[in-house]
Amino acid sequence: MEKLLSPDIGLSIWTAVTFLLLVLLLGRAAWRPLVQALEERERAMRTEREAAEAARKSAEEIKAQLDRELAQIQHKTQELLAQAQREGATQRDQVIRAAQEEALRMAEKTRIQLEEEKNRLVRELRNEVAGLSVLAAEKLLKKSMDPAVQKNALEDFFKDMGKSKLR
Repeated sequence: MEKLLSPDIGLSIWTAVTFLLLVLLLGRAAWRPLVQALEERERAMRTEREAAEAARKSAEEIKAQLDRELAQIQHKTQELLAQAQREGATQRDQVIRAAQEEALRMAEKTRIQLEEEKNRLVRELRNEVAGLSVLAAEKLLKKSMDPAVQKNALEDFFKDMGKSKLR
């Protein structure tokens, strides 16, 4: 146990020299390339991070631009729909107005035709009644009246006929 408390100086020197040689050898052969590899990796990661940040910013700008364009498209769509509704309403009103005018024209034409037909039927009826009246009066006059009364009756009848035709 005593040897543990009193170290050997020669062994300590050789251990220190071996350690320093190992550190120097590792420093040249392993640490420097390892440190360089770590620094390159750090630079690559920094570059990738910066590229990713730039891509994110670019994506945000593109998204903002697309949002603006979408809003414009929606606004134009709403304007077009409103315009189409206005035009549809205008055309509907024009069609309704044209249909009403046509209905009024047809009603007026029908009224005129009915009036003409009524007048024609009244004329025919008057002519028919006048003809029948003359025949009936002729038969009655021939049988029951003397010539002077017959002449007066015919004159009164023709006067009445003239008055009724004037109406």
